[in-house]
Amino acid sequence: MRPSSGTLAVALHDVEPATFERCALIRDWLEDHGVGRVTLLVIPAPDLHPFFQRRPELAAWLLDRRDQGDAIAQHGLAHRQRRRAGGLRQLVAGWQGGMAAEFCGLDPDETRESVAAGRRVLTLAGLEPSGFVAPAYSYTPALRRELATGFDWWATQLRVRGAQRGGTAPALSLGTSSPVKRSFSPLIVEAGARLPGGVLRLDLHPADFDHPRHVLALERALNRASKRRAITYDDLCSSD
Repeated sequence: MRPSSGTLAVALHDVEPATFERCALIRDWLEDHGVGRVTLLVIPAPDLHPFFQRRPELAAWLLDRRDQGDAIAQHGLAHRQRRRAGGLRQLVAGWQGGMAAEFCGLDPDETRESVAAGRRVLTLAGLEPSGFVAPAYSYTPALRRELATGFDWWATQLRVRGAQRGGTAPALSLGTSSPVKRSFSPLIVEAGARLPGGVLRLDLHPADFDHPRHVLALERALNRASKRRAITYDDLCSSD
């Protein structure tokens, strides 16, 4: 499927055992808003335990969602920073996502092992991922090198690398980690959804639905995008 102008690429972040019920409800909510295809970002091993061992029903649900047209992407390994980075890099990581900036502070060997371990968990669950999104969009040179040869695509805050077309598009995302993000991110999402044409990338997190203003902003954005064709990140990178 080659995406044309006027497409909507929704990514649901942080899919894991602890968020399973809410993620399933959000996916149904998106379906009610006419979004038939979504990219599901799965945390392979929260607390370093394979997700499918904790919640076999989550693995079954993901297989069903894939069969119905959703894409499955790898979202780090455990979605939690193991080692602090130095100086300014740690400050930036903290702003990006606090302790979710998993790959900051890891050396190249640790990075390679974490990426491979996460992919292995997904593969064992029957969910071989073609794409990768770093937790908190926090990338390092070692991670970028690893992803360049291991995946069909990987997404940053500003673009989907590997896309055949339409990959340069910022992801509109709501923030919940600070009062500033909670106050201003809904306005940014609504403003971004008003931009015409191209690919509209919309990020959702389970925690967004704890905040009524966030839900209202998402509903307004989806209403404005109702005439756009829903696609996955896999579609963006397909040449068919």
